[in-house]
Amino acid sequence: MTELSDPSPVPLPQTPRLSKSKFLSGLQCHKRLYLEVHHPSLATKPDAATQAMFDMGTEVGELARSRFPGGALVAAGYRQTEAALAQTVALIQDLTVPAIFEAAFLHGGVLIRADVLERILTADGQPCGWRLIEVKSSTKIKDVHVEDLAVQSEVILGAGLTLVSVSLMHINTGYLYREGAIDLTELFAIQDLSEAVAKRRAEVPERLATMNRMLLQTQPPAIEPDQHCHTPFDCPFWEHCTKDKPARWIHYLPGSKQVVSQLTQQGVTTIDEIPADTKLSPVQRRVKENIEWVSAKLGSVLNAVQYPVHHLDFETVMLAVPRFLETRPYQALPVQWSNHIEQATGELRHEDFLHKDMSDPRKVLAESLLESLGDWGSICVYSPYERSILESLADAFPSLKPALSRIVGRLWDLFPIIRDHYYHPAFGGSYSIKSVLSAMVPSLAYDDLAIKEGGHAASQYYRMVFVETDWVERAKIQEALLAYCKRDTLAMVELRRALKEKAQMKGE
Repeated sequence: MTELSDPSPVPLPQTPRLSKSKFLSGLQCHKRLYLEVHHPSLATKPDAATQAMFDMGTEVGELARSRFPGGALVAAGYRQTEAALAQTVALIQDLTVPAIFEAAFLHGGVLIRADVLERILTADGQPCGWRLIEVKSSTKIKDVHVEDLAVQSEVILGAGLTLVSVSLMHINTGYLYREGAIDLTELFAIQDLSEAVAKRRAEVPERLATMNRMLLQTQPPAIEPDQHCHTPFDCPFWEHCTKDKPARWIHYLPGSKQVVSQLTQQGVTTIDEIPADTKLSPVQRRVKENIEWVSAKLGSVLNAVQYPVHHLDFETVMLAVPRFLETRPYQALPVQWSNHIEQATGELRHEDFLHKDMSDPRKVLAESLLESLGDWGSICVYSPYERSILESLADAFPSLKPALSRIVGRLWDLFPIIRDHYYHPAFGGSYSIKSVLSAMVPSLAYDDLAIKEGGHAASQYYRMVFVETDWVERAKIQEALLAYCKRDTLAMVELRRALKEKAQMKGE
């Protein structure tokens, strides 16, 4: 039976051409593949943070080509199929080309572009085949990478080439940048996956045949949203497929998804239907009860702070390719902080810092932070993240370690206090600062900001410092970054005040 929320039937005269990305979508969910092929407009566009990850992957892929001097790029775009195929054939036939980037192959109705195709020579210099190398910005091998290489190798072999080996090239987080040019042999790790890929490749033809039969149907398959929607990637059709679900749908229960699966198998469709004897975590229990709850200890834990109370938040950037001495790929580098300082009288003062150029931000940031935090008062944060950043700064700069260690000793985390002592139905089971803030202090929601979450802040910072040349645009990004970080620390101030009111009411 077709779901009411599914799109209208469409005439399908022939099996559409697939790509490796669509093949992977089909492995995740046939309905996702169907919608990608026939109703792509129903997908939710990637948010700024996701787009930044895509962009980073593109940057890493382009840098990886430098590992293969003399390699040639198939310049035709992804929509220029015939030109790309022709350019690939010409480069294959040119024995002076040691490697081909973005080589195009079409076989069995599947079109792929290979990141790197390296020509392999015998001991006497004669060509004997190719090494297929997939480049990823990730830091380790994942199962989906094996599937990716399986369909690529199936197409390349079907097109008539000989593959000597199949490998994955990924970022090596063990690489420590010291000075001079980036050592690409250290930055990138290459691992041979030929054996694992060969086993998966044997399954590709039947999988493709099944997908093609499914795509010839006039309606998408009736597949219910479940955990597969988020593994190995978040499906862009999640909002479409769940738009008719009830507000208390069982999949909105936070915490262990094993519990959700067990309840679903029992026929439970909403949180309110969960049997009373079901073993739930404290947070899950509060979500089920769906009422405001205030711990009797809330007032005493809030009163444990010492004035002046500082409210601290960092923003960081993680560079796949390290730019600063003694840093590693994807190391979290603090580039910004905000501090709202509240006196016992209620007087509030704000201070902040944003590093604006291409130099290493860490030492100047740490020195300015120490000056702002002074020697007295609790330092309110909303996760263990600030502690980890401070500890990494202390390790990087021994001369600042004693002072930074004292700062760490003053940290006071608001997150576990709210988690253990207060719940509001509007949290929806989430204790993220944005969920908590929108429920308790809705006037401070992030909707009015140009930057609304940390991943977007990181990508915008990177753009401001390393990409953008227009000073007006740089100024706009700077203003947006400062406003976002400031909101995070003001949020903690107002949450503490709102919680105090709840504790006083509980005391009455």
